[in-house]
Amino acid sequence: MRRSDVVELYYISPIGNVPSILERGILSNKLAAALPHMSVAMEAVQARRTNKRIPGAGHLHYYANLYFDAHNPMLSKRRERNDTICVLRINADVLDLPGVIVADRNASTDYVRFYAVAEGIESLDKNKLFARYWTNSQDENERRAHKRLKCAEVLVPNKVEPNYVLGGYVANEKALASFTGLDTQLTVCIRNDIFFL
Repeated sequence: MRRSDVVELYYISPIGNVPSILERGILSNKLAAALPHMSVAMEAVQARRTNKRIPGAGHLHYYANLYFDAHNPMLSKRRERNDTICVLRINADVLDLPGVIVADRNASTDYVRFYAVAEGIESLDKNKLFARYWTNSQDENERRAHKRLKCAEVLVPNKVEPNYVLGGYVANEKALASFTGLDTQLTVCIRNDIFFL
């Protein structure tokens, strides 16, 4: 994949957290733990991430994590919360920040590789990363690998500053009303092609 293929990045969040994000930024797990907030995280995945260390860098929980593609297994697993969650659009310029790392799949998995940005983007298979489905293969191992790749991450040390948040996507009219009711001035729209209905 090329850098020019990365138009924007994505962060999945409860809509209720958006005002705090616009005040404090998208925080790493470690920084967020000190503040009251709602979470979309899956406990089993967070347990794996707790002790995961990035070679030559810090612990995974000291990084804010973004996705290259929001239409991924994580969002699929949270479809029952479509009325209360959003996908925040993040300026791809965060890739230029110091210390940013690319994980070539879900960063909690055993086979993940961590890269500097340029090398990490180059390592990603664009067609698989942005594929609509990851369940097409008849081979179970290939399906699992594709599922992990769909959750490739951009890891930003400590936090993503609020000025990188461009807008948001939601699944339905109820979520849209909740988001616009926050009066954040962010542009938000319904994107049925991203969410799992």
